Amino acid sequence: MDQFSAHLDRGWDLINRGDLAGAQRSAEKSVELDAESPEAHNLLGYVYAAQGDPDAALEHYRQAIALDDSFVEAMLNAAEVLIHPVHDFESAIDLVDEALEWAEGDDEITDALLIKFDAHMHRGDADAARKVLATVPEGPFESPRLDFLIGRANFELGVLPNAKLQLERSIEREPGSAEAHYYLGLVLDAEGDHTPATVAFLRCRELDAGMPKPSWSLSATQFERHVRRAIEQLQDPLRDMLDGALVVVSDQPGAEVVADGVDPRAGVMLDAIGERDGKAVAGRAFIYQRNIERMCSGQAKLDEELLRCLQSEIEATSSGPGNTSTPPSAGPEPE
Repeated sequence: MDQFSAHLDRGWDLINRGDLAGAQRSAEKSVELDAESPEAHNLLGYVYAAQGDPDAALEHYRQAIALDDSFVEAMLNAAEVLIHPVHDFESAIDLVDEALEWAEGDDEITDALLIKFDAHMHRGDADAARKVLATVPEGPFESPRLDFLIGRANFELGVLPNAKLQLERSIEREPGSAEAHYYLGLVLDAEGDHTPATVAFLRCRELDAGMPKPSWSLSATQFERHVRRAIEQLQDPLRDMLDGALVVVSDQPGAEVVADGVDPRAGVMLDAIGERDGKAVAGRAFIYQRNIERMCSGQAKLDEELLRCLQSEIEATSSGPGNTSTPPSAGPEPE
């Protein structure tokens, strides 16, 4: 294997391990060795996207496409960035349509169509998304991840039987997929099958716990400083609910609270809810570091995500009885 190919392969391997800094060094070295390589620019674009730098990501994706106008992977990667976080849905759909002119095989075509589905869903056009999903090939697919993505798409449209079938198929082929177990739990819970839903959520929690932390993950002390800063940024009356609360930072919800109905991927859980001066107050606030860091593309997004999770949980707890930890945001997911 030559030096260029070695850096390229190492870059993708480091991405899979969550080492974005190392992947960036390998990608930059690949571009340095061959600035005319579309594969090198695609890799560097993927790294920048995972790091939360959409402008740099799109620049390299576009360079890759300019060097190879049939480079479907780079087109689809760019379309994902245009959907989130750029929110240029029309450009994303146009780019997917261009990719579909070159796509070959059911897996590549399905991957493109599911990104187009996401673009329509993000812009609020469920009818258009439903029409796109209806054109997806039936498979079987080489990649079990496509079964998961089809299942998730059906869940988002509320087509629960189809979602359940695809997610179970995905888990059968890839039993270590935390994502598939998580969404199966959501489907089963929506269908009222709470006991098997809890089993799926507990399995998701177990698999999440076995995943490596992001390379930029903070120490507990550093993370606690960010938590304090986020609480200070809360506006009244939201901050009032945490006045005097015991703030506990841990990796993820315990198995016992997941069994009691708490989302295994919740970022924040408020507990021991009481009342003071006619206002609801929390006796304890649990902040789950692993779950919150998973939702961030990098350390720069941490404060924003902490604030979002705190606001969401406080509002949910204030609006209804009991503990109503809401599912977290999808977070960054360059596929």
